[in-house]
Amino acid sequence: MNLVSIKLKLGMILLSLAVFVAGFALVYGVLGYLYGSFTPYIIVGALILVGIFNIIQWLVGPYLINAMYRAREVTPTDPQYGWLVNLVDEVALYNKIGTPKVYIADVPFPNAFAYGSPIAGKRVAITLPLLKVLTPDEIKAVLGHELGHLKHRDVELLLAIGLIPAIMYWIGYSLMWSGFLGGGGQRNGGSLYAWAVGIGLLVVSFIFQFFILAINRMREAYADFNSAKTIPGGTDDLERALAKITLAVDPRAVQRYRNKNNVMKMLFFTSTQPQEVYRDVDELINYWKTERVPWYADFFSDHPHPAKRIQMLEKLKYQ
Repeated sequence: MNLVSIKLKLGMILLSLAVFVAGFALVYGVLGYLYGSFTPYIIVGALILVGIFNIIQWLVGPYLINAMYRAREVTPTDPQYGWLVNLVDEVALYNKIGTPKVYIADVPFPNAFAYGSPIAGKRVAITLPLLKVLTPDEIKAVLGHELGHLKHRDVELLLAIGLIPAIMYWIGYSLMWSGFLGGGGQRNGGSLYAWAVGIGLLVVSFIFQFFILAINRMREAYADFNSAKTIPGGTDDLERALAKITLAVDPRAVQRYRNKNNVMKMLFFTSTQPQEVYRDVDELINYWKTERVPWYADFFSDHPHPAKRIQMLEKLKYQ
């Protein structure tokens, strides 16, 4: 097994276990102090309530996503986009999974995403701008990333891990109002304890979201790995796709690298024509290959810094 793959899988497993164990131990300890023998019943009730809400959200989520993104399903006989279904079918074959339903999303930014549920089935959506900026081979590399999410059941993983901060938030919110209204368990000064602990759990639930973001960054890196290892030429095509998407959203990305030692130049806006933007693709990739990214650069993001993604893809070329 590839060393990059082992590192990513092991990191996700260990961090996920840490979130579950630490989160459960914290909630159980706090409630045990406040409510003693009633703690298991409270936790089971919270799990049922939050679990039902999350499952409903998971089941109907694809339909809401289609509505928000104005997505329509594409069939192989579609005169304009039928070729895209064949492309997805090819990528699914490389990944040894069933072909998901294919959707075109009518939104003004280049993107692709995988989603689905037991009642909606597996789906992959490609936005119209993405089709305009990428070549078919680059789209195939992006699809290798997205189908990697379906292959690894990432939606279900995030649903399960997200239960911990969700339960913390629900219990914290309930305790806060319980203390405010005069409840608070078996201890002396129960109302004050309940209010303070409720506020504390709300804060901790927010902190735990950073662990969820870290797991998500590993998940995205693992999807990049999937594209590189399953799609012929996927490493180079995914690098170019990432650069093109970045430049389509932020045409001045390369200019900022050129002028990073001259802050004043960055204060002046200069318009850039699309044909000029895409000449910068190789230059942007080269900047990313050598950029030293501090650990905190993507701390608030659910995706790794693009330079980290490019540098990982570069390593895979030699493994």
